[in-house]
Amino acid sequence: MCGKNYVIAAIIGAVVILAIAAIGASRNPQTETIVNNSINKTEVVAAKPDKIEVFLFHPTQRCITCITIGKFAGETVAEFFQPELKGGQIEFREINIDLPENKILAQKFQASGSSLRINVIANGQDNISEDTYVWRLTQNEAQFKSYLKNKLDNLLGK
Repeated sequence: MCGKNYVIAAIIGAVVILAIAAIGASRNPQTETIVNNSINKTEVVAAKPDKIEVFLFHPTQRCITCITIGKFAGETVAEFFQPELKGGQIEFREINIDLPENKILAQKFQASGSSLRINVIANGQDNISEDTYVWRLTQNEAQFKSYLKNKLDNLLGK
């Protein structure tokens, strides 16, 4: 009986390991989920956006990684999206969530700490997503900018 239990435990362990590997492999960092007014409700935006808001939310006390994300994201938007910036189709802002005047905006974006949030406004609807992949790219400025540029290009339908 003991040998049979060992075999069952080994099979269960192998299934768990395979499931974890499959979940990790299925996550594509190039395609982040866009949500409609809620971080929990998934809905991909199909329409061409009216506007894209790229907001870095942060507390007053910031780590070097958060500062770097703000710097790289701001530079990416400024370098590659001048026509969209001037035309009001893209907006980039760094928003301190600790300031009273930013509380309502932080609540709308469900931002409680440092995070890069992208709101694709299409047909008057907010489609807010958090991009967590940028945290992995802070050691490589070129990679970060390429990733964010491609993401924004895709969202703009370029």
